[in-house]
Amino acid sequence: MTIGEKIKNARIALNLSQIELGEKAGLSERTIYTYEQTGTYPRQSNLKKLAEALNVSMTYLMDEDETDKQIGIGQEIFIANVKNQYGAKGAREAVDVMSRASALFAGGELSDEAKEIFFRSITEYYLDAKASKKFASRKRISRKNP
Repeated sequence: MTIGEKIKNARIALNLSQIELGEKAGLSERTIYTYEQTGTYPRQSNLKKLAEALNVSMTYLMDEDETDKQIGIGQEIFIANVKNQYGAKGAREAVDVMSRASALFAGGELSDEAKEIFFRSITEYYLDAKASKKFASRKRISRKNP
């Protein structure tokens, strides 16, 4: 299903007109019409607005083969929270870590033992950082150093 079809189907499922969806997403009716009719991909900022207004994930909208409307929504929320706390660089680093971990498992060559060691190591790093407050947010740092 194309992105235009997904937008239209999600809009209709919410019983919204193109005008109402545009208002809810902060976009024009013409923009909604264009996305639905031409299948043009929205800019990242507009894609996020549409996904939020339609209560679906950006991953669902972007992947023509994806049928789960909520796929990746937890990850999107996590990245948004990281960005709020650590800025754009922190968000990029988080995405990079997640994609590298995903690539690590995608090949399917790791044994269960190796996967367990990986997860244990990540957990230990997290707990060490949390305990030492080594990775303080920029907001906390800026308050300490006026």
